[in-house]
Amino acid sequence: MPAPPLPSDNKEAERKRVLVLGASGTIGRAVVAALLSDGHAVVAALRRSPVADAIVQELQQAGAECRFGDVTDPNSIGRDLFQGGPFDAVVSCLASRSGTAKDAEAIDYRANSYALAAAKAAGTRHFILLSAICVQKPLLAFQRAKLRFEAELAASGLTYSIVRPTAFFKSLSGQVKGVQKGKPFMVFGNGELTRCKPISDADLARFIADCISDTERHNRILPIGGPGPAIGPLDQAAMLSELLGREVKVRRVPVGMMSVFAGLFALGERWSSWCAEKAEYARIARYYATESMLVLDPKTGQYDPDMTPEFGEDTLRDHYAKLLETAE
Repeated sequence: MPAPPLPSDNKEAERKRVLVLGASGTIGRAVVAALLSDGHAVVAALRRSPVADAIVQELQQAGAECRFGDVTDPNSIGRDLFQGGPFDAVVSCLASRSGTAKDAEAIDYRANSYALAAAKAAGTRHFILLSAICVQKPLLAFQRAKLRFEAELAASGLTYSIVRPTAFFKSLSGQVKGVQKGKPFMVFGNGELTRCKPISDADLARFIADCISDTERHNRILPIGGPGPAIGPLDQAAMLSELLGREVKVRRVPVGMMSVFAGLFALGERWSSWCAEKAEYARIARYYATESMLVLDPKTGQYDPDMTPEFGEDTLRDHYAKLLETAE
């Protein structure tokens, strides 16, 4: 897979009207901020929730217009989100929360498909999709759903940009507070099974926002990571040891344990939705414990850090440092 072009001079600088789907999430909010900083007129699409008021206030103060709609309802998408004239571009940051087959079908595929149809009907010219680099090796329900929509988008006739980021800082930060309190850092296997080039919310949002004006990123699949080098779980533990000024103990968890859980729950998934969900959770955990979030070289079948483009300046180490400071 060819590396996507990074910042270029081939840009269309005029102000655009942009609809951001999934604007209540951390990436969505960062994308709204990046687009506003570029001078675009941004409509942030949200769903009503207990925390919506605080997010709406944040987005409105930044300069975005907020609209509420149900992305699982095509009528609501057209009526509540696309009203008031055409958008130059749509940015979809929609993603299923659980990754189970039901949620993946509803959000990763169907909600995006509804939005694409509404965008075409409204005269939108450009659709930017936040996907994931793990779809290169689709073994899970949400990956297959994302790929279905990627194919639909590419065949839609609209200009498209499909952004496939590597690991997010948030996904690699779940153990920080526990380690700070003295708990061991958990790794799977020998701690060297996976590697990634994690990217911050802000850097990813900047990359996505630049897809609006950078024509070199149009009609492309764009894998993207943060500044290198590629790191693994043991590197994360070493960062925390350095930042805390003490050795962080590492506890190794057998990967086979997740395979056992997945197999046990799979026995009942045909008859029980509860078992089906638990089986998929176990498969998701096993996937992320064994598969790197890097570009997969189609010639060798191996993950290749050199083929994984880098973007931005934020590092995971600096992110860990901030988390440790705020937790004190």
